[in-house]
Formats: sequence, structure tokens, C-alpha cells
Amino acid sequence: MLRPYFPMRIALLTGEYPPQPGGIGDYTQQLSIALAAQGLDVAALTLREGRLVACRPDGGVEVLSAPGLSWSVRDWPKLRVALRVWRPDWLHIQYQTGAYGMRAGINLLPRYLRMRGDCPRIAVTFHDLLVPYLFPKAGRLRSWLNQRLARDADRVIATNAADAATLRGWGGTHLATIPIGSNIAVAPPANYDRRAWRAQMGIADDMFVVAYFGLLSPSKGVDLLVEALAEIPPGRAWRLVIIGGAATAPQDVAFAAEVERRITQLGLGAQIIRTGHVEASEVSGHLLAADCAALPFRDGASLRRGSLLAALAHGCPVITTSPSDPSAAAILAAGPGALCIPVDDRAALGAALRQVAGDANLRRALGQAGQAAVAALGWPQIARAHGALYQGHANTLI
Repeated sequence: MLRPYFPMRIALLTGEYPPQPGGIGDYTQQLSIALAAQGLDVAALTLREGRLVACRPDGGVEVLSAPGLSWSVRDWPKLRVALRVWRPDWLHIQYQTGAYGMRAGINLLPRYLRMRGDCPRIAVTFHDLLVPYLFPKAGRLRSWLNQRLARDADRVIATNAADAATLRGWGGTHLATIPIGSNIAVAPPANYDRRAWRAQMGIADDMFVVAYFGLLSPSKGVDLLVEALAEIPPGRAWRLVIIGGAATAPQDVAFAAEVERRITQLGLGAQIIRTGHVEASEVSGHLLAADCAALPFRDGASLRRGSLLAALAHGCPVITTSPSDPSAAAILAAGPGALCIPVDDRAALGAALRQVAGDANLRRALGQAGQAAVAALGWPQIARAHGALYQGHANTLI
């Protein structure tokens, strides 16, 4: 008698998920859709109003716990019970400390589950290597927590070559490198018309439109962008469209307030458009409407940045900072898929903006090269690489 076939069940554990803003949530949603298309039984597990919920790729939501759950260590027993309700073959943690409120509990969760003896296999994707907050002067202990998370996982995934080198140095095994893809599909609203889209925002055909996409934080350099745009000569009409632009962590909220004060001081309020959190289709429309995207990351451009990949995928000419890892350099600098400037250099950023504004051929060349460069980082390829990893092929690289 033939046994029934049950597809492998994958739980993607994430600290944020749409409609909550954040790149990790957007990434996890796209990954779940792509994995489901490969025939896997997948859901994103996250907290909503203190409950653990399983968000299905088709939009369905299953509540797995009673209210009162958090990412704190004290709630581990409740989280373990909730995980047992869903019974995944793999628990795949999408790790970025900010998505878990900078708490350290998630770093030790694999160890806790293993000590209880009934946990699924565990994978961890390090979306960056920033450390959690503990207490002042915690120092090496904070880094140790990230290393502990890597060592306690069955599979560890880096999203870029630089992070992979660091993770390899920590002594973890079964390391794979799987780049992320664009979290925003090139899919604007129905009957999209670029000129009409710009017109409804009060943007004339001859205005130079710069897009900034993503959360606001000091590392992303929007303050530098505002200062550089303020120095564009009066004869050049421009607009800055801040797409999204939420600030979540306390330090980011303070940073965003300081940026707003600076915009007021410079008298730029009428030239800056803030969309707030919008649907993915509207993000796509704004990227297609822009003449360029400026993303002056203070830690250097990296393929871990979903906002960068989204701009490139839309054929939007990109100005960004010099790549911080070899895989990004191969796409951005060697391509060239973007116009790269030194980190934290307002004069260079201003010069790049003026150069792109005045050269339609350059904009066209950058857009085409960037779009071609990220064509291989599609979600079907990413899903296949994950499927191979879940099947036991650890050295996956796309």
C-alpha cells in the first residue's frame, strides 16, 4: 500500500511581517511564496498582538498561541508549546536583532529547544551581524550571543560574501550563502502611467526626481542626502520622494526627528514628498517614476539591502556608496550597475546627483546595467537553493 505524501513543512520565524513595515518581513513574505511554489508546506511564524500566528503565502492566518507572548526568555515555554502545535520539519529563524526589539532571547532559543529534546531541525539566516542589546558595557557577551546562535543551528545562511567570511570564522558548520532578492516585484498598479503618476504628486515632467526607499536610520544616510540635495543649484527643479520612511527603534525615531528639523532649517519642506507606508505595488510605481534612487549607506552598499535590490530590479539608476563586500562589488562597481561614491562624502554625493540629473544617457545605461546585474537573484532561484539546503545540501550558493 502506498503511503500518503506529505510535503516538507517549513516554519519561517520572523520578528516582523507585513503589514508591519520592515525589510525582513517583506523578504520573509516573498520567500514563503517562492517556497510554496516549489511544493513546500510553509508559513511565516510571527507575533501579532502578543499571539504567535502562522501567516500562509495565500494570506491565511492561523493563531497558534494565547495572548501575552513576547520574544523574551521568560516566554520560551509558551513559544515551544506553540511551535509544537504547528510541528514543522524545519524552524528557519530570520535573524536581524532589530526585528526582535534588540532582545537576546531569540539568540538562545535553538539551545533551549534542543535541551527539551523535541525540536525540529533549525536553520538561521543572518540578515546582518549586528548584535543584540543587553546592558551597558556588555561588550563581548553581545557578540558571543550571535556566535552561539550560529553554532546551535543545523544550517547557517549568509546573504553576502563578507558576512559569510565572518560566520566561517566563528567556527560554525554547514554554512551556505544565499543572496536575498528584491522584496518588491516590478508590478505597479493596473494601468500604470509614469507621467500621470508623477503628475498626481505635483511633479512636472522636467523635475529631477530622487527616490529614497526604506526605513529611516543613521546607517542609511538620508540626512546626508538631504544636505546634498540642498546644494543643487536653484536652476534645477527637483523632488525627493521618501518611500516608506518609517522609524521603528527608539534611536531611529530620534534620528528621524532630527532629519525633519534639518529639512525645516534648510527650507526644503515643499521639495520632499513622504509616502508613508504603502503597498508593494505603490512602491513599484514610485521606483518606476523616479529618475534615480540615492541610497548612501554609511556601512557601504551590500546585497543584504533589499531597498538596493528593489531599485536595481526596477531599472532605476542607483547612486550608492562603495560596496562593503566582494559580491556587491562584482555587481555594482565592476558592472557598473550603480554610480558608487565614498562613504559619508556629501560633496561626492552632490556631484553624483548633478551628474545623473544632467545626463539622460547615463541614467539609461545605469538602469539597464543594474537591472541585468540582479536578474540572477530571482525568487525561484532563491527558493531552489533553500530547498536544496533543507534536503541536506549545505554548501548552497547562487
